[in-house]
Amino acid sequence: MWRLNKVRHKAGQQGGSLEELRLKRRENERALRQARRDRQLVSKRLLLNEDEEQPDVSMDTAPGGHDIVSLLHKLQHSGTEKEAHLKALSKVLRDPAAQLTFIKHENSMHLLVGLLTGSNAQCRLQAVRCLHELSHSSHTNVAPACLPATPYLLTYLSGPSTKFTELCLYTLGNMCPDSDVVREKLLAQGIIPALASCIENQRHTLAVVEAAAFTLSQLLQARDAPEKIIPIVLKSTLPSHLLSVLTPDPQFGLAPAIECAWCLHYLICSTDDNKELLAQGALSQCSSLLVSLGGAVTEGNKEDGIELLIWPLLRCVGNILSSCPEEDLNAQLTDAHLPASLCALVQAYLHTLPALARETVWVLNNLTAHSTEFCSALLTLNLVPGLIQLLPFSQGINTMILRILANIAHKKKVFCVQLMQLGLLSALCATLKMADQEMVIQSLDILFMMTVSSPVVAEEFVRQDGLSLLEVLQYNGAAEMRQRSTYLLEKHLLSYQQHITVDNMPDP
Repeated sequence: MWRLNKVRHKAGQQGGSLEELRLKRRENERALRQARRDRQLVSKRLLLNEDEEQPDVSMDTAPGGHDIVSLLHKLQHSGTEKEAHLKALSKVLRDPAAQLTFIKHENSMHLLVGLLTGSNAQCRLQAVRCLHELSHSSHTNVAPACLPATPYLLTYLSGPSTKFTELCLYTLGNMCPDSDVVREKLLAQGIIPALASCIENQRHTLAVVEAAAFTLSQLLQARDAPEKIIPIVLKSTLPSHLLSVLTPDPQFGLAPAIECAWCLHYLICSTDDNKELLAQGALSQCSSLLVSLGGAVTEGNKEDGIELLIWPLLRCVGNILSSCPEEDLNAQLTDAHLPASLCALVQAYLHTLPALARETVWVLNNLTAHSTEFCSALLTLNLVPGLIQLLPFSQGINTMILRILANIAHKKKVFCVQLMQLGLLSALCATLKMADQEMVIQSLDILFMMTVSSPVVAEEFVRQDGLSLLEVLQYNGAAEMRQRSTYLLEKHLLSYQQHITVDNMPDP
């Protein structure tokens, strides 16, 4: 019923048709989904040089531009000492002022590229280290200055040295966000197939896989990615490779899986049509992994940083569900434990990471929006009482919980009776008193669906003195509340009040 990019019920329409209520939140939820994508900020990573005893250079003692000129002169004329001069240059290039001096100096990049392509392997490594320091610059004109080196960095990705390949990947990844020109050049030079080959050939070297996925994620977050980059990626072998690395490695840890999950998220949220990813089992694999992680969290096995993997997986599943036809949903989601795992994650992170808990109930909302089977699972697994207990909890969690309960009520009349038996009516009596207008309106929507579906539910609401709450809203609420409460009272519930009054009259 209610899910991202899907319309929502609106009460108060003449005739009381449930389908006529689905009008209000289309644009609001579309904006929410857009925000999920746009707020993912690119980042740069600096690999520390393991050969250095003290890798950090203080900004107060960082060398100045004159050292750049001196080192470039030495590199042009020295022989066996080139490696030492390159090491010194990489340290100097940590200074932002020195970075600008370097790119402005005539032939500086030409000299560095010459050393990058030379026969001395150690000089090549140190030259990449210099480029890596430059790629980490906050100055947007530094990355374009490094363009002469990109063909060689891409070529070296197929080399035998893991350390060298990893350094090249992070250097390329750091260069991607700053410039449209850089991205266009890298695409033309074949960075997408190079990354695909890297992940495919280095599956047993997960440090390289992590670096390749990081670089891909930088590309996928570009403003023009939906038009220029993502179609290329979807036609490549990268999606299947990303899915193959998604399961965490017990030895290496979570990092490669986290990077791959974010890449999948950027691919999924860029389009409303995820047929290619669905066909490759993205929904099935991501949801299965969530079930495993939910089970681990339930058992108290919270690996350090596990939430960093849960987050992108939730977004992958939630965004696929928002555009997934019900037949595809039922075909791919065969594990009935998914609702229970999502509820476990909500409880686990409710107080420590409420934003993650909110993300989880958003997925649960999308899961129940068009699946009678999973709505039934929430009832049969006795998960609804736990959801009802979350209604007093704010930070957007309670409004999403109401949407989930509305999804259940919308599916079958018998579900409405079960919700009543689980205490939802008394909970709605509490939410109708809240100051949050959205909570009150959503509560009225659910109340409408429940009372229309079953006279038993309507009579029970009247017995719980619900009419007095509606009368308060009828005269003191905002316009939308008055409209809904008036419709419920005058068109539906007052007749039950009269019926109950007659039944309760004493015998003559």
